[in-house]
Amino acid sequence: MASGHVFATVGTTKFDLFISTLSCQNILHTLSEKGYNKLTMQIGHGTEVPCTGLIHGVDVDYFRFKDSIADDIQKADLIISHAGAGSCLEALGAGKPLLVVINEDLMDNHQIELAQQLHSDGYLLYTNCANLEQTLRDMNVSTLKPFPQADPYKFTDYLEKMFGFDHQM
Repeated sequence: MASGHVFATVGTTKFDLFISTLSCQNILHTLSEKGYNKLTMQIGHGTEVPCTGLIHGVDVDYFRFKDSIADDIQKADLIISHAGAGSCLEALGAGKPLLVVINEDLMDNHQIELAQQLHSDGYLLYTNCANLEQTLRDMNVSTLKPFPQADPYKFTDYLEKMFGFDHQM
């Protein structure tokens, strides 16, 4: 049984169906059954504004934008996000369990490809709005693999090797 805080984000986009689905009674009830008692949503440019307060045992709140959502990600026990590359990589880089919700209304939807690849690699779970409730019921975040941390020196080491620079002085 999980505990704690869910942080949901749409990034800088508008994804009203995601916000309305996530804040519906059934989803909040499911989150509560899974042991989550707080839901903070970053709703971006959307027109859908969720109800706030204690609903089915979940304290719901939202905001549109912040300079950084890093603190929200760090405080969360589960991230539910749109499938934008930046949002996915920020959540995974923080070592947080991630459930991605695909926006099926996007044309040329590269987000599906990203979510499918990261899912097949074992780093996240993904779904669409229609299946969000069932995915939450069935999810087991303990099966997710930790996302590898970036090596900031890998590219410079490669360039130095390519150009024959000696690393050691």
